Amino acid sequence: MISGFEQRRVTVADGVRLHAAVGGAGRPIVLLHGFPQTHLMWRHAAADLAADHTVICPDLRGYGASDKPAAVSEDTYSKRTMAADVVALARELGHDRFALAGHDRGALVAFRAGLDHPDTVTHVALLDVLPTLDMWDVLHGVDAAVAYHLYLMAQPPGLPERMIEASADAFFGSFLDAWGKNPAAIPPDVRAAYLAASRAAVPSIVADYRASAGIDVAHDRADRAAGHRLAMPVTVVQQDWGAALGYDAAALWRAWAPDLVHRTTTAGHFMVEERPAEIVNLLRELPTR
Repeated sequence: MISGFEQRRVTVADGVRLHAAVGGAGRPIVLLHGFPQTHLMWRHAAADLAADHTVICPDLRGYGASDKPAAVSEDTYSKRTMAADVVALARELGHDRFALAGHDRGALVAFRAGLDHPDTVTHVALLDVLPTLDMWDVLHGVDAAVAYHLYLMAQPPGLPERMIEASADAFFGSFLDAWGKNPAAIPPDVRAAYLAASRAAVPSIVADYRASAGIDVAHDRADRAAGHRLAMPVTVVQQDWGAALGYDAAALWRAWAPDLVHRTTTAGHFMVEERPAEIVNLLRELPTR
């Protein structure tokens, strides 16, 4: 639980409800979690931001305590669909315009929301991710081994789900171990909550990743061909992996976001939990741009 926040379940689409923690008062900001996490990853930052913002922290479709519809089509877990969920959630809570921040998978949803809903999303912060289309382009050779899970979960339905379900805690826990730089940032009770939530959501998590190897790429390609870009101010914070993998992350993002601030951090992938004050300061700067 996030201290002082109300827990809500909100219908965002036919038969789909999102679980969200809502607190504070002031300019609205929606905070989207990454993998293999839930909205709890924002627990420190959200409580701080609630002093001067209305803060909305949902579990994404297919994650945490939100509904997990069967993937009847590849669009069920497309980032376009998940972004529409977020817009509907904010609207149901009384906010037609809001700032949006996302980490990892949540950043991909935030990116798509900014492209699809430019009159709704006022500012965007994207943490430790590349746009889907660019991500696939920069992965090559043995360096792509660091992202083996992307290829595993891109496979047709059946085998990836069975493999992961057979050793779910080891699979999801391996990312919590490998991607952070400060193990104390995710204490045992929170780690246990992440593992339990992920263990219960294997089919929908795989469907989310499978969409990023299919329909999400098609949507990004169509936007690139049409010259669509993020119209709002965008701040990106990443670990400095670009040089090691042979790409310029800032240049890749600038092609999508003309009004861009790009920063690197020495924190690990779970930067919101490792350095919440740093991320809160960044988010408070968003409306000033």
